[in-house]
Amino acid sequence: MPNSTSAALAAHALRLAYRQSVVLDAVSVTIPAHQVTAIIGPNGCGKSTLLAGLARLHAPEQGQIILNGRAIQRLVPRELARQLALLPQHVLAPDGLSVADLVRFGRHPHTGLLRQWSPEDQAAVTDALHTAGLADLAERPLTTLSGGQRQRAWIAMALAQSTPLLLLDEPTAALDLGHQIEVFELIRTLTRAGKTVVMVVHDLVSACRYADHMIALRAGSVIATGAPRAIITPALIRQLYDVQCTLLHDPTDGTPIIVGAQRAL
Repeated sequence: MPNSTSAALAAHALRLAYRQSVVLDAVSVTIPAHQVTAIIGPNGCGKSTLLAGLARLHAPEQGQIILNGRAIQRLVPRELARQLALLPQHVLAPDGLSVADLVRFGRHPHTGLLRQWSPEDQAAVTDALHTAGLADLAERPLTTLSGGQRQRAWIAMALAQSTPLLLLDEPTAALDLGHQIEVFELIRTLTRAGKTVVMVVHDLVSACRYADHMIALRAGSVIATGAPRAIITPALIRQLYDVQCTLLHDPTDGTPIIVGAQRAL
């Protein structure tokens, strides 16, 4: 993995609201380049809202977002789509699509009336299929794939967009343990190839194992940021989830491991 610690994306004094309800207030975060950043916290704390704000899907009431040194609000949609790809939590595809059909949609920001499908587009699709381990399944209907394979197909579509930055909202939701590991390992592969990934994750243990950097939210505020080994403590877990626990560390890589978890009294 590249050693750069430069910021790919940053939010400054961000306030995001739905109607009259403020979800995030005065939030400032920095997303380090070429790393996996996990956004963690309890249900309703604003994780997906923050991700949507970083992707410019949710306009801030206050503050600004900087992408590669430029205010994200000033980028035209096609320019933004060439720098940042978002995979929402709930995605639907039209009936009858094959895996390759879905992945081709990722090239939309690069095509248009004056630029039709090109060898470069096909190469991007082929590379995305190989990276996601789906080359042999390219012509299979999406409906015939397992849950893990379908999720990898959606990630391949985002990869075909050829952006340096990927935002993933709960990429392993509803997957069993084996398929979760499959998807997380793919995400690690992407950062080793130079991508920057931001993901919303509910499973704290997986977030600790697969993320380089964490943003911990509670009630619309940032409680802690940093490497998992640096910030994950029993005190932080209690503050985030109202859970008391003992923290051990994996002897092979130092990953924090939570044991004896129970609701705090």
